[in-house]
Amino acid sequence: MKLTCYALYDPPPLLRPAPATRDWMDATPDGYAYRCLPLNIANAHGWEILCPIGFSAIWDGGTSPTAMRVTLDAGDRPPAISHFGSGILTFHVEALFRTEPGWNLYVQGPANAPKDAIAPLTGVVETDWAPYSFTMNWKFTRPGQTVRFEAGEPFCGLFPVRRDLIGQVEPEIRRLSDAPDLLAEYHSWSEGRTRFNAELAQPESAARSAKWQKSYYLGNRPNGSSANADHIIKLRPAAFADRREGE
Repeated sequence: MKLTCYALYDPPPLLRPAPATRDWMDATPDGYAYRCLPLNIANAHGWEILCPIGFSAIWDGGTSPTAMRVTLDAGDRPPAISHFGSGILTFHVEALFRTEPGWNLYVQGPANAPKDAIAPLTGVVETDWAPYSFTMNWKFTRPGQTVRFEAGEPFCGLFPVRRDLIGQVEPEIRRLSDAPDLLAEYHSWSEGRTRFNAELAQPESAARSAKWQKSYYLGNRPNGSSANADHIIKLRPAAFADRREGE
């Protein structure tokens, strides 16, 4: 699967594989947030575009583009501007991305990276044919609050998705009792979790020593057997290789 970034200018956008770590997760007691494997995988699920210079932005609550003020740390070429109005901060992604036929690019903010007073907007772009660049937009959630983007801070996350996938999904609702084997496994897990949580309060218990149950993290079923050979604990996207002529 090829994902190509055609840079509009030199230097190209600052791209990196999305890291699994987050500052707020580091700050949790004993780093307990990293025990959530779905969170870790989502963190590293794709690539990020980084802000080339630092800047501050503030919105006064108005709908006009002039209702926002952007102040750069240096230079005169802002990485983001007020283009649409209504408190929307727009980053220009100075590249055309190409995916293979039938693949879109899912474009969002950095995963699991909350930012006070502003939220990323998400888009899905047909990058297998479109000769158009796209923007990454953030929406202020309240006026009068200065927001900072530091140099090197990610402002965009992206990864390929199959264009026809959602249309082919056949969603349905059933009772859990319709799947007896799954029901039995669920009860086994639920009962085991209740016992484990009760034992956490007991000094010197095995649960207190283990701190948390690792069945999902290790890819094991409630009985301890391996559930899926494709289970992953770490995700490491490859870095973009620089194929520019002369580089």
